[in-house]
Amino acid sequence: MKIIDENLKIKFGRQILIDEKLSNYSWFNLGGPADVLFKPDSLEDVIYFFKKLKPQKFTIIGAGSNTLIRDGGIKGVTIKLSSAFSYIKLDTKTTIEVGAATQDKMVANFAMNNSLTGLEFLACIPGSIGGAIRMNTGCYGNDISQILHSIKVIDAQGILKEILAKDIKFSYRSTNLEKNLLITSVKLIGKYSTKQKIKEKQTAMIERKKKSQPSQIKTCGSTFKNSKNKKAWELIKESNCENFQVGNAKISEKHCNFFINNGNTTSKDLEELINKVQDTVYQRTKINLELEIKIIGYNK
Repeated sequence: MKIIDENLKIKFGRQILIDEKLSNYSWFNLGGPADVLFKPDSLEDVIYFFKKLKPQKFTIIGAGSNTLIRDGGIKGVTIKLSSAFSYIKLDTKTTIEVGAATQDKMVANFAMNNSLTGLEFLACIPGSIGGAIRMNTGCYGNDISQILHSIKVIDAQGILKEILAKDIKFSYRSTNLEKNLLITSVKLIGKYSTKQKIKEKQTAMIERKKKSQPSQIKTCGSTFKNSKNKKAWELIKESNCENFQVGNAKISEKHCNFFINNGNTTSKDLEELINKVQDTVYQRTKINLELEIKIIGYNK
């Protein structure tokens, strides 16, 4: 089925990619192709694209730090914001405007350099700010909802609008935002402090993460959300799942809520490993582990 007409291809050139390998866009280095991958360079690009194409639905991929893309890839239109959406600037003395494609750790460093506290935890979060909003990401008692002022989005009709934080329902690693909203920028609020105090707080968080979580491997962060009364890793360990393996998909020895592509793994292997752990934990504890990572796309 033809999705993109020739006029859109001519207008956007290499910003529109057909059958693009999505393994290049995931920290797992896995995933089949996108039917269409659109990489807009501006708000105007997105608005024009949506108004001309009128997609019924679309898929958004950010930094790929918490996403497992299935081996069959993604049907229809997939959107990945270009580096033009990676920027940070002061809006007021205590408010920062951030492009949705900006890496979380860059926001933490910018806040520190501008003597704003409250954003230090972002230095420990892999990924981009747009995804952080979607997931209400956080760690060590902090999350994005605590520092959010507002977001700007474009809907599937190509309409740009602002949504205030008070109008978004946040829950643990989730929001009630509609799927067919593309976040383009956000405003975050900090409080004044000294650079030295902020640096000390941020460094302590980073060191804490290094001690407990794996790095320099093909993983996408925490696989499961913590349950109400127990951490996900505790449930996995108590259920004797930490040595489970499917193909070359395995569980990190350093932190058993981190699943790894150990080389030549398929998305199917990883998903089977995830399901195996979920089933075993439920059988032994009667607790249903909920996914924190997102699994998208189709199987082969």
